Amino acid sequence: MGAEWLRTEEHDDGEVAMALGERIREVRKERGWSQAELGEKVGTDSQHISRYENGRITPSVDALVRLAAALDVSTDYLLLDGVPRKVLDGHNLGRLGGRLADLAELSDADQELVSQVIDGLLAKSRLKSLAGGIA
Repeated sequence: MGAEWLRTEEHDDGEVAMALGERIREVRKERGWSQAELGEKVGTDSQHISRYENGRITPSVDALVRLAAALDVSTDYLLLDGVPRKVLDGHNLGRLGGRLADLAELSDADQELVSQVIDGLLAKSRLKSLAGGIA
């Protein structure tokens, strides 16, 4: 019997939940990788990736962690419906990089407010730079 997250389920509102294998396939294709390329990145072969994507086998916890790392998504994103997609390695985006993905949890109005604050701070920084650092 396969793991619960491998099945595609029909929700009350008619929306079909994406199975683990479909999510792996979707993100792999977004990256432009073949199954063999993803397999190489996670230490397996294209046949295993095909079996994961088609729901014939369930990745071990270790394999799931390697898949998430290679695809730069969280394991939660791969396993659970409704989890916002977050960049796994936010530290590459600077000091605030890890926090940027958290903004998806805010309402549209709050996201707009944050965007306006960022725009204001960028404008201030650019004006300061243009003024030769005098501001």
